[in-house]
Amino acid sequence: MSDYILVLDEGTTSTRAMLFASDGVLVASAQAPLKQHYPQSGWVEHDPREIWDTTLACAREVLPKAGGAAMIACIGITNQRETVVAWDRQSGEPLTNAIVWQDRRTEPFCMALREAGHEAGVQQRTGLLLDPYFSGTKMRWMLDNVPEVRAAADKGTLAFGTVESWLTWKLTGGAAHITDASNASRTLLMGLEDAQFDEGLCDLIGVPLSALPGVVDMAGPLAMSDPALLGRAIPITGLAGDQQAATIGQACLAPGQTKATFGTGAFVLTCNGETIPRSTHRLLGTVLTQIEGARTYAIEGSVFVAGSLVQWLRDSLGIVEVAAETEALARSIPDAGGVVIVPALSGLGAPHWQAEARGVIAGLSFASGKAQLARAALEAMAHQTHDLCAAFTADGAPWETLRIDGGMAANDWMAQDLADMLGVTVERPGFVETTALGAAMLAAAGAGLYPDLASAAQAMRGRLATFAPAMEDAVRDARLAAWKKALAAA
Repeated sequence: MSDYILVLDEGTTSTRAMLFASDGVLVASAQAPLKQHYPQSGWVEHDPREIWDTTLACAREVLPKAGGAAMIACIGITNQRETVVAWDRQSGEPLTNAIVWQDRRTEPFCMALREAGHEAGVQQRTGLLLDPYFSGTKMRWMLDNVPEVRAAADKGTLAFGTVESWLTWKLTGGAAHITDASNASRTLLMGLEDAQFDEGLCDLIGVPLSALPGVVDMAGPLAMSDPALLGRAIPITGLAGDQQAATIGQACLAPGQTKATFGTGAFVLTCNGETIPRSTHRLLGTVLTQIEGARTYAIEGSVFVAGSLVQWLRDSLGIVEVAAETEALARSIPDAGGVVIVPALSGLGAPHWQAEARGVIAGLSFASGKAQLARAALEAMAHQTHDLCAAFTADGAPWETLRIDGGMAANDWMAQDLADMLGVTVERPGFVETTALGAAMLAAAGAGLYPDLASAAQAMRGRLATFAPAMEDAVRDARLAAWKKALAAA
């Protein structure tokens, strides 16, 4: 057997299978788009069958490049968090479309819970706020609005899970209904001190505990794949939500180390070590790692719209043909000409948490063109991140450096703008898809290819590029003032 690691990276807009060598070098990859469904304003759905079918197809596509299934030591899975799948345990088939993390349909239910005075207690237990972002209220909505889900619950055959749980169920032929601690900590249904889902939280949200998966470690001998699917039974030894995986992939394993992933959304995590975070500035506490039952935690700030703003400029407005064009457009002008974009296309995330906010483009004039819009879109990434930086600092977790990754991080102009607006050095690894790399690190440690996760991270992390701040204070202050004015309008 070789030491190749197969990573299944199920994102919001695409599914990938990536083959890593044990030193962290990417050997091969396959990718398939994942269709977004928008049944109503604020609703976002995926087809669970498409999630599974594309995952299996991509995995089968890369296996020959390793020399076949016999050459795969282990499987790691990382996933879009908070997205919920409901399926029937007997048939193994989904009962309705998955509700995606961006979906806002449960805001009335969240508001009712907040008005009933539950948010402080829920935040104390779970580290989370009562927001449609999180998984539990999506499960409740399915029970209340999808007759097939309610019927399965009444029969005792209902299975709920986030995407890694769904994939593990399918990969194991229904033998394993499990979720890892990082994904479980994003549901509103598990306390940060709890080993498993909590009955009291389930009762509050209205989700049957019996439908939920068992909570397991993020690395170790977690399950075995069905040999009929990939050619032999392969151990699944790493599971993690995408943002925890990216934090691990950036080797942010010591307290104070911080990463920001710029993908569909933007997600900042600062390692908090073994101390459970207690934010007073509307940031989140979450599980960062759990191995052999021992947990570390992170403080998190989540921005809902990052790369999806550029996708919107491309697909809906036709400003660019490919996302990479935004860098050249941003460099083609000295500034955004007064244009400011607040990308609240699906509400505002941390630290504002305004579910009903909507996007704003301010400062338009006849001089405004696609270059100004493209630059303003990229500038919005630094503006949103600056708001998070202020909240982290106020919570006693200031950033000394920021390690960035994700698809947007490849944009040199945006990386420099982040450094300038934040006033800190920004580091970017040579391989920016650190979500998949972090899943590979977890799987490698879980399979015993390395003695522990820290050793895997040290051996598998690649070279770095750095961006130092160089902006004058007056320029930064003027941009932040314009941002705050536009933010108020959102």
